[in-house]
Amino acid sequence: MEFRKKRRELVNLEITPLVDVVFLLLIFFMLSTTFVVSPGIRIDLPKARSEPVRQEVRDLRVKIDAAGNLYLGDRRVSPEDLGARFAEVARANPDTMVIIEADEATRHLHVVDVMDRAKRAGLHRLAIATRPKR
Repeated sequence: MEFRKKRRELVNLEITPLVDVVFLLLIFFMLSTTFVVSPGIRIDLPKARSEPVRQEVRDLRVKIDAAGNLYLGDRRVSPEDLGARFAEVARANPDTMVIIEADEATRHLHVVDVMDRAKRAGLHRLAIATRPKR
């Protein structure tokens, strides 16, 4: 009695697309978690669940209260003065990070205006400060 041998087909599992998707997800999460956690002065920061970003001494902190008043550090400034200060800092060091600490009641218009002034001055590293969500 002769038995025929069954031919086995080799099954290949391609993991290249899986690795690609994992790397894309990793990059997405790394880029989407650029929030800064820090205490504000008379500003009720919005809450978020993200890791704090390491802060450097040269970072510029812009505070926006609920009424839309701008503060650079602890000093109140006008939007024009803020733009001039951004330009001055950008000439000295274009890698300076601008950290925006906006009250959660602040209108979006004020935050976008500060971001726009920073970008026009040549400062492209922006972060929005939040407080930890519990």
